[in-house]
Amino acid sequence: MMLKSFKAGLFVLFAMGVHPVFAEEAASAEAAPVVNGPEKIVQNVCAACHGADGNSVITTNPKLAGQHPEYLLKQLNNFKEGTRANAIMSGMAGALSQEDMEGLAKYFSNQSIKLAKAKSNGKGSLGEKIYRGGIAATQVPACAACHGATGAGLPKQFPRLAGQHTDYTVQQLRTFRTGERANAPMMMAIAAKMTDAEMQAVADYIQGLR
Repeated sequence: MMLKSFKAGLFVLFAMGVHPVFAEEAASAEAAPVVNGPEKIVQNVCAACHGADGNSVITTNPKLAGQHPEYLLKQLNNFKEGTRANAIMSGMAGALSQEDMEGLAKYFSNQSIKLAKAKSNGKGSLGEKIYRGGIAATQVPACAACHGATGAGLPKQFPRLAGQHTDYTVQQLRTFRTGERANAPMMMAIAAKMTDAEMQAVADYIQGLR
């Protein structure tokens, strides 16, 4: 009886002009979830540099996971407008609509950041002293004053820093100092007073914040 039913099914498929193998593939394709919106952009554009979940493994590329959506949206708009210079990101942002950028900012802000550890700037280190107390001799303010004691930042004003790659943070401090990155005047003024060693120390400490 089962064999007759199977043959009858095959007959129907062939009568409709559908090979049973193709029918199976079509059913699988129909059952597969369709990826649209920010998730599709992340897969096709962002993931290669920042990771699908916003936790980049390339240490010169920032972790986006858990970042405030307002900050992410501002940076994308700055890249698009040219007020923040980066040839790759300017091209990427230039192809996005405002709706795309808002969706991406929300998507990455909802991801969980993978925390890390400082290599050498733990408790009592130069990095901790700069982050929590600044550098009195050169009037560098404490990072914690704006970014918080745990590096959580302040939505709409200051970005989250905790867990960010050391290499990326150092890179950004240097571009603030040279003026290559000019979309945050306060950070430009602060970085101009810091040495490479001070930048490295505080960036290492920030990587281990949680």
